[in-house]
Amino acid sequence: MTPAAVSLLPQQLLTALVLPPLGLVLASLLGGLLAWRGWRPGGLLVVASALALGLLSTPFASGLLMESLEREVRLVPAARADAAVPVPAAIVILGAELAHAEEGADVGPMTLERLRAGAALHRRTGLPVLVTGGVLSRGTPPIATLMQRSLETDFATPTRWVEAEAPDTRGNAQGSAALLREAGIDTAYVVTHAWHLPRALEAFARAGIHGVAAPVRTGRAPAAEWTDWVPRPDHLSDSWFALREWAGRLVYAIRD
Repeated sequence: MTPAAVSLLPQQLLTALVLPPLGLVLASLLGGLLAWRGWRPGGLLVVASALALGLLSTPFASGLLMESLEREVRLVPAARADAAVPVPAAIVILGAELAHAEEGADVGPMTLERLRAGAALHRRTGLPVLVTGGVLSRGTPPIATLMQRSLETDFATPTRWVEAEAPDTRGNAQGSAALLREAGIDTAYVVTHAWHLPRALEAFARAGIHGVAAPVRTGRAPAAEWTDWVPRPDHLSDSWFALREWAGRLVYAIRD
C-alpha cells in the first residue's frame, strides 16, 4: 500500500468503530455489560442500539439519509454555454471499490456504475476522461489502473489521464486538479454517486477546480409505504454510506 493509504488506516478504523453496524453493536455490548453490573439504564442502551440498528436497515431511514445528501445535487445548476456556469473541458470519474476474484482484483459494482455513466457522458460530449483512485488494499493495483482497463475493454472509451495515488476523495480532487491544471483546464464534470457528490464537489472546489455535478443513480425520496419499514441489509449499507459522507464532510470542514 502507498504511504498515503497507510496513513488513512487509523481514520478507517475509527470510522468502522463509530458508524453502524459495529458502533451500535459495541454500544449494545456495553449496555449489556453495564446492566449485568447492576446499572439499570444499561438495558435501555441495549434496546436503543437494537432499535437504531433495525431502523437504519429500513428503506425509510436510509432513503431519508440519502435524500439529505442528494437534494444538494438537485440544486446544483447544470453546465450551460453562458457566463453563469462554466462549461466543463474534461470528465473526472472517481473510483469506488474493488471486487476480488480468483482471477485477481477488478472494479467493483459501484465503480462500474461510475464508469458506465462516465463513458456515456464521454460519448455525448466528446470530452477527455480522467480516472482517479489509488491502492485500496495490499497486493492490488491502483483502482484507477483497473478503471482505465475497464473503460477501454468494456466501454471502448479512451482515458487521457490516470491519477493512481489518491487514497480518498480529498486526494482524488488534489491529484486530478494537478493533472487538469497542467492541461489548462479549470472546470470538469465530476462523475460519482449522487450521495457522494456534495463532498466530492467541495473537495474539488478546495483544490481549485470548478466541478460540475454528473450524478450516478440518484435515488427516490421514501414514500413511507409499509414496505419502506421492512429492514434489509442493503439499506443498512446505504445508511452507512450516508452517515460516512456526513462524517467526512465534517472532518473536511474542520481540517481544510
